[in-house]
Parts: sequence; structure tokens; C-alpha cells
Amino acid sequence: MRVGAADALLVVDVQGDFLPGGALAVPDGDAVVAPIRALAARFATLVLTQDWHPPGHASFASAHPGRAPFETVRLAYGEQVLWPDHCVQGRAGASLAPGLDLPGAALVLRKGLNPGVDSYSAFVEADGTRTGLAGYLRERGVGRVVLCGLATDYCVAWSALDARAAGFEAVVVADATRAIDRDGSLAAAWARMEAAGIGRSLSADVTGA
Repeated sequence: MRVGAADALLVVDVQGDFLPGGALAVPDGDAVVAPIRALAARFATLVLTQDWHPPGHASFASAHPGRAPFETVRLAYGEQVLWPDHCVQGRAGASLAPGLDLPGAALVLRKGLNPGVDSYSAFVEADGTRTGLAGYLRERGVGRVVLCGLATDYCVAWSALDARAAGFEAVVVADATRAIDRDGSLAAAWARMEAAGIGRSLSADVTGA
């Protein structure tokens, strides 16, 4: 895959709490760091996202007495999976992964700041509020978004789907992502992405390595 000026790399939520030993660890999540660093060197437009929740966020099981992580509840905007407390603002688990040194990133977009609204997608929060990322990318002349990070079946997939809905081409670099994969969620996410016309690639296809 040839990378040009109209391509952006979107690095999704590669944070301490999603790495092995973290509060919401994605299996093998630390394996994405090296390929992402190699990918980043190829892109003029580089955007990072961080989950950035206030304490007591509505997506935390701890905010719902009697509820356990991975149960679902109904919030004002729809069904919400409840998660262990993770990526709390200012805490170590919210920091970007060790080794993810990407000084070329022009934008770090923090999502999930609203205490009552979750945000898997980098483009649209769960209640439909737009983050402004689509406008930022258009102002920079971007037509294709290449995605990597954590987790494939949640924040990466939602971001890719919303990139397509916003009119961008979208490609997910499969070996630079890892999944939670609960109850078939990974296969379901890939099916949704493929149905939306989202491409799947490997980091070697981008870097030539």
C-alpha cells in the first residue's frame, strides 16, 4: 500500500491500562507498539487517541452498584457495556504505552471526557456528538485513514466505521491491532468493517519491510 500526503495514520488508545497487567488488558496488547512505530515513520499526518475518563465514569461497573464488569446497562444514549475502571485522567494507566514515542503526532485526541457518555470512536461519541476529527483531517487534505491500536473489536472498529461514514477511505492494519474478543466480538467487528468497505492490511504492506 503506497502512502501519500492524503493518508493519515490513526493510532487508537495504546495506553497502559490496555496492556498486559493493566486494568482492562487486551491480550498481547503490547505487541502493537513496534509495528506502530514503524508505520508512523511513513505518514505526514499522525493522530493519536487516548481514553481519558473522569473518575466515576458512567461506563465503569463501579459507578453502578450491584453491577459487574462486562454486564450491560441502558443509558440515555443506548446500551452500554460496563468496564473495569480504566484510563482515568491523570493516572498511570491512562498514559501512552512505554516505547510509543511518536514526536511526529500533530494531534492527541482525548475521548470519553464526558462523565455520562462513553466514546469508543475517535470520530463520534456514543450520544452522537462529533469530536471534530473529521474536520481536522479534511483541513489537512486527508482522504484515507489507516487505523491501528487497541482494541480491534471496539475502539478501532468503531473509529474505522465512523471514518467511512464521514466519507473517508479506511484501512485497518491487522497486525498492528489486538482484540478483546469476548463472545465472538472480533469476528463480528471484522464482518461489520468488511460490509462497510473497510480494507484490511498488514504493516509490511505499508512499510515494505
